Amino acid sequence: MKLRMIFVKGKVKRMGEKTRKEQRWEDCWAIEDLYAEDILWEEDFCYFSEAIKEFAQYEGHLAESGQILFQMLQELDNLNCRFEKIYVYANQRYHEDTGNSHYQDLSARASRLSMALEQAVSYVEPELMQIPQETLDRFYCEVPELTLYRRKIQECQRLKAHTLSQKEEELLAQTGEMSRAPQNIYSMFQNADLKFGTITIDGEEVTLTQGNYIRCLEHRNREVRRQAFQLYYSKYQEFQNTLAAAYSGSLAQDMFYAKARKYSSCLDMALDGGNIPSQVYTRLIEAVHHKLPAMYRYVNLRKRLLHVDELHMYDVYVPLIEDYDSQYSFEEAKEIVLQGLQVLGNDYTDLLREGFENRWIDIYENEGKRGGAYSWGAYGTHPYVLLNYQGNLNHVFTLAHEMGHALHSYYSDQNQPYPYAGYRIFVAEVASTCNEALLIDYLLKHAENDREKAYLLNYFLDQFKGTVYRQTMFAEFEMLAHEKAEHGEGITAELLSDIYYQLNQKYFGTEMVSDPEIAMEWARIPHFYTPFYVYQYATGFSAAIAISKKILSGEPGIVEKYKKFLSGGSSMDCIDLLKICGVDMTSTEPVESALEVFAERLGQLEGLMRKL
Repeated sequence: MKLRMIFVKGKVKRMGEKTRKEQRWEDCWAIEDLYAEDILWEEDFCYFSEAIKEFAQYEGHLAESGQILFQMLQELDNLNCRFEKIYVYANQRYHEDTGNSHYQDLSARASRLSMALEQAVSYVEPELMQIPQETLDRFYCEVPELTLYRRKIQECQRLKAHTLSQKEEELLAQTGEMSRAPQNIYSMFQNADLKFGTITIDGEEVTLTQGNYIRCLEHRNREVRRQAFQLYYSKYQEFQNTLAAAYSGSLAQDMFYAKARKYSSCLDMALDGGNIPSQVYTRLIEAVHHKLPAMYRYVNLRKRLLHVDELHMYDVYVPLIEDYDSQYSFEEAKEIVLQGLQVLGNDYTDLLREGFENRWIDIYENEGKRGGAYSWGAYGTHPYVLLNYQGNLNHVFTLAHEMGHALHSYYSDQNQPYPYAGYRIFVAEVASTCNEALLIDYLLKHAENDREKAYLLNYFLDQFKGTVYRQTMFAEFEMLAHEKAEHGEGITAELLSDIYYQLNQKYFGTEMVSDPEIAMEWARIPHFYTPFYVYQYATGFSAAIAISKKILSGEPGIVEKYKKFLSGGSSMDCIDLLKICGVDMTSTEPVESALEVFAERLGQLEGLMRKL
């Protein structure tokens, strides 16, 4: 089953004053472009529920003829494409107002339908893997249309060495619910059971929560930051053994599946799905290690600008530029994004305008609306973008970011047949981050004064730090923790905290006081329960910066190559798609090139701050 990824930026949910019904029509996405009314969704839902039952007719017959194989793959595409539309509509309606019981029900029904579809098509990949190559070659000659699926079949057969017998696969499938236990336990603890208590802000007692923790660390009052930091991690410290046991269970799960599927390591298993060489992971870490001196310069600059004798971990998020807060109407934001991305050509900005003018975007928050921002959609219709627009600079960048995802999907959908229109998470952040890099360059060139430039540079550097340096540190922690487990070491809270604390010291340097509380930060990162995932944020960001650098320098043909990349979907491996733009992620060069941009922007900020 193929479903598009939801790309989320920001997770804090704020309740608006308006109800959904009070939103202006022109400020809401054109959900009717999926289904004009709910009754049409119901008709599709009923039809689909019956159609998946008929799919069983192909089971056991895929090796009999090329025509049967082709018909099955065509029918599978039809099912997946139709289901995608059903699922997206139900969930986007639910996201408009999560308190709407009708759309809660549609979303739940769509999820149950997803499980039914997975069960109905579960025989396909095991059967494909058993068809001999000489038989497939004969099928391609007999049914030329089948060559459309050659790559899809090759990708399936590439994993043959790690696929077990039918009975063994069935047994592994039955471990699914059990294998989710560590993540479910952690999620329940993190989101339901963990309570932090209160801190004092401006003379008032305020309950510290997961949602407001970072906002507390952005507070100008250092005592507020210190209180929040110490209270926050003291609570994790109280439950360190429970949390270590949960993460140890997650590591044990990863090792079980890696061994069962005959992989040499958990890392190799995690990267094999996208055919990503393991050196991409290790060379990311290697490249960032080489450029840590730039991070140390950033830390030193932060220490000087905050006028503190010691820089602590609770000083990392507070903005360096005080009393600067620009507000932008949504009309202004659209114009800024259009101007900032003009370097990509009129065809790109024309598509942006089409999205802006034809209600691809759900703009403002309302009561019950899902928080954050994302891009999503279904093949055969235009992409959709959910925002909760507030008018600050971050939200202008969020618009550019999510429209980058949307146009990536648009280009892929327009240029690829359904089997190859979707793209993997490894390349997903490239289009969105490239937009942000181009936009920051435009804004810096058009800044009205040095203070505005300094604010913009601070914004960029903090985004870069959080996405490349921080996510790489997370990736290294995951790698080291898995290595310890694979070598048979006991995974204790003390071990995990020691690994994390030493990494924190390495990445932030001697100018930063690595407060003892930060050793427990590993316990608050939910992504660690999805093994070897976070590195893709750093690689995607790095690739995007490397590409934007080429675009801004006027490299001949790069804009056309970039659009070819956007149009590639999954028709090629992720590594090969990026090579279209001259970016080879198997080397350290793209990451080093991106980190050079960080150093350049840091130098610009250092120069400006000497003048201000």
